[in-house]
Amino acid sequence: MTVIYEINTLVWLGELSGRYGRRVTLGDVPGEVWDEVARPGIDTVWLMGVWERSPAGLAIALRDTALLASFRQALPDLTEADIAGSAYCVRNYVVDAGLGGPDGLAEARAQLATRGVRLILDYVPNHVAPDHPWLTDHPDRLIKGTVDDLTRAPQAFLEIGGHIYANGRDPYFAPWQDVVQLDAFSDDLRTAAVDTLVSIGDQADGVRCDMAMLLMNDVFAKTWGDRAGPAPAEDFWPYVVPRVRARHPDLLFVAEAYWDLEWALQQQGFDHCYDKRLYDRLLHETAESTRSHLQADLAYQRGLVRFLENHDEPRAAATLPPDRHRAVAVTIATLPGATLWHEGQFEGRKVRPPVFLSRRPQEPLDEQLRAFYGQLLPAAAAVREGDWHLLATTGWPDNDTRRGLLAWSWTAPDTRHLVIVNLSDTPAQGQVPLPWPDLTGRPCHLTDLLTNQTYDRDGDALLTPGLFVDLPAWHAHVLRLT
Repeated sequence: MTVIYEINTLVWLGELSGRYGRRVTLGDVPGEVWDEVARPGIDTVWLMGVWERSPAGLAIALRDTALLASFRQALPDLTEADIAGSAYCVRNYVVDAGLGGPDGLAEARAQLATRGVRLILDYVPNHVAPDHPWLTDHPDRLIKGTVDDLTRAPQAFLEIGGHIYANGRDPYFAPWQDVVQLDAFSDDLRTAAVDTLVSIGDQADGVRCDMAMLLMNDVFAKTWGDRAGPAPAEDFWPYVVPRVRARHPDLLFVAEAYWDLEWALQQQGFDHCYDKRLYDRLLHETAESTRSHLQADLAYQRGLVRFLENHDEPRAAATLPPDRHRAVAVTIATLPGATLWHEGQFEGRKVRPPVFLSRRPQEPLDEQLRAFYGQLLPAAAAVREGDWHLLATTGWPDNDTRRGLLAWSWTAPDTRHLVIVNLSDTPAQGQVPLPWPDLTGRPCHLTDLLTNQTYDRDGDALLTPGLFVDLPAWHAHVLRLT
């Protein structure tokens, strides 16, 4: 199953340059570093922010006092040289020369491939930089405004080359003033989107589509109304994805998705969509709400991306106490679907640098957390084979702490695994009936892959009343049964 490791490419290469005392680009990253990246349990690397950034977008960002304040909060010793412009204000889908250019990316992809790891890159379908060539060469690919619009709402429109364009936005937030809105209903834009994605597919094994739901016909119509005109008969992604896959059949499509539109985007061609609902439940709700989420159709769950952080969310180590952090990490690592890890998460980094910056602050490493993830990733890779089933947990009339327990099994031809997590802030006791009838009449040996502790149990008791569990708050078992 897909396990993605997101790297902030610009920051990462800058730190490697400091580590090795020379300029490091994608084309000459030392082999030992690729070995560190391609650790056991990682099969896909997302190099975030490799495309040419926009000087025009950077100039706009440098005039935004609120944005500059957020930069200083993340990096107190900020200098103007640290502000590179947004990774999502793309001037051109060509690898930035400062990162090594197209040849450097090709070498990085080759290095990952020799280690059995795929490469995915960003695609920003909703907007482009204000100095993107399309603004002068193909204005019909963008949402336009009028002089009155510009006068009335200068924060939502801009004039470039004699044309007035709308700034990019979604329906719930203020416009992003450093980008220009594409027209998802434009036939010409859809053709260009196919060409862009085919080009990305020439350079990578997958693509992460930023804010993918914004291009869906109903969402786009809600956002832009009459400015977009009538919606085409075919939705954006069902038009685009099959035409890209005609050239790149195995290209992995990952959608950043919100507003409970994951299932719809899966039906429109995406392999995986962000599971923001699970993220919110794990961080802010109860084990019972998480259990409800995990009762969804298995085909749907296999098409989700489980995560605790990424470049848009706060660092897990900054928002979760250590025990809870580990418990929810075990949860997302051992569920069906894709898993997304964020560079710095394993080491306990707490500062999430804005995607405009080329540098982040130095932080102490959390050696205990790094050791935990060093055990979890290979354990999860071993566990997630075969068929997955959510298991029931039972308790006693005078003890309902089992409500904090979640349990599931993985059954492969040669292996059986059991995961039990206490997603509560109190100790929890319960019983977990196991789903394997052939345990009848045989002794069973359980090994916890996170602690190497072993337990011997009677197979009949594991079936009825079930494995007895007594877990401290925010603790977990990842068990192999033999």
